[in-house]
Amino acid sequence: MTEHVRVAVIGSGFGGLGAAVRLRREGITDFVVLERAGSVGGTWRDNSYPGCACDVPSHLYSFSFAPNPDWPRTFSGQEHIRAYLEHVTDVFGLRPHLRLDSEVLRMTWDAQELRWDIETSGGRYFADVVVSATGPLSDPKIPEIPGLDTFPGKVFHSARWDHDHDLTGQRVAMVGTGASAIQIVPAVQPDVSRLTLFQRTPPWVMPRMDRPISGAERALHRALPFTTQLRRGLLWGIRELQVQAFTKHPNELGFVEQLARRNMARAIKDPALRARLTPDYRIGCKRILLSSTYYPALTQPNVDVVASGLSEIRGSTLVAADGSEAEVDAIVFGTGFHVTDMPIADRVVGADGRTLAESWKGGMEALRGASAAGFPNWMTIIGPNTGLGNSSMILMIESQLNYMADYLRQLDVLGGRAALDARPSAVHAWNRRVQDRMKRTVWNTGGCTSWYLDGSGRNTTIWPGTTAEFRRATRRVDLAEYEVLRAPVVQKAAEEPDEVTA
Repeated sequence: MTEHVRVAVIGSGFGGLGAAVRLRREGITDFVVLERAGSVGGTWRDNSYPGCACDVPSHLYSFSFAPNPDWPRTFSGQEHIRAYLEHVTDVFGLRPHLRLDSEVLRMTWDAQELRWDIETSGGRYFADVVVSATGPLSDPKIPEIPGLDTFPGKVFHSARWDHDHDLTGQRVAMVGTGASAIQIVPAVQPDVSRLTLFQRTPPWVMPRMDRPISGAERALHRALPFTTQLRRGLLWGIRELQVQAFTKHPNELGFVEQLARRNMARAIKDPALRARLTPDYRIGCKRILLSSTYYPALTQPNVDVVASGLSEIRGSTLVAADGSEAEVDAIVFGTGFHVTDMPIADRVVGADGRTLAESWKGGMEALRGASAAGFPNWMTIIGPNTGLGNSSMILMIESQLNYMADYLRQLDVLGGRAALDARPSAVHAWNRRVQDRMKRTVWNTGGCTSWYLDGSGRNTTIWPGTTAEFRRATRRVDLAEYEVLRAPVVQKAAEEPDEVTA
């Protein structure tokens, strides 16, 4: 039996739940949220490694329509953010719309019926509109290391932490120095017998100004909700002011770089270690990481920093690119995610029979970060060039929800069975403007290779402007940028192949 819905939302992280809330607020209740796991939460469900926390302040890393006056810390831990998302699910009545343990296996556009045919591990669905909110940080990436399959110890990715495996007293290799790694290292260092950090590229690290939010502050936020809004507004404004340095005047970040060097010098007294930990690229080119415990952990006697990437594994011996070796019992990969090659793209088949991955073979691009040409009535949340290097992604998600809401309104205005397909000329024009602006940003000129860049070196991830600019750009759908499709007049078959329930 196939369920026919107006909208199918893919994923139940911030993007998916936000879309579900917005649909209900728009008066649309004929929708499902397809989630491959057994609970909501997205990346904040999957990432439960020791020390996992957000690097965006709590009051900014939450929905504007669902403020939380009771955040316990200025920077929330994973458990608090996941609890918040469960709370949002309950408060806005989303549970009846959830279809858990329903991984999307394939979704195919039906040009005759103007709908998406969606196959999942939990059943089949027809949807007039698909909102894909799988997120770029959902599928872990483990590099292909020669000999990895012969390693006799435990191996796992930071986003798939094995809580049944006790690292206490073991020799552990941490591969990678990204946002997850700098939280894992200080969390596990006191318990392991030896920790070897394989560092391909050192990150710039600034102090993490985290503290408990006092009971008095929380009481004030509960009693006077506008104080929560004010706090959020101040946090937002500070980050908006920083954007110019990232996008137009990267040399202005030199002052911040000096602060980062001083932060390192205070914690790292050994000149040789400090040299290994000092980046050779402009700060901001990669995401600036926040930690007050990472550098102190690296100075402990049971920690080795290998300033070279992991190149080979021989039994239990890990060999770095510089030839140095380490005997370990467990390997933890903090090596990021499939961001510019998202696996979901292989499962979306558009109007011309090509997958989204094939369409994006030359690089991801979508009109206003939402609509891909040749994929009618399909939208993505956190799509190409909607990422941020210094602020909260929730701001970008809410802007895209505005666009989604107007998209559905436009379909209502058109009436009948209709679909919108982004014109290739509009997609290319939008992408060209974005890439032109990207040329002088720190992400393109800073001298680093980051996960913001795709295989051809093009930045298809970051938004080169302020969140306010993006909100203006996604406030309304411009029908001139879309081709309006109408269902062809065909003779109906005598029998439908499947029973369809409304």
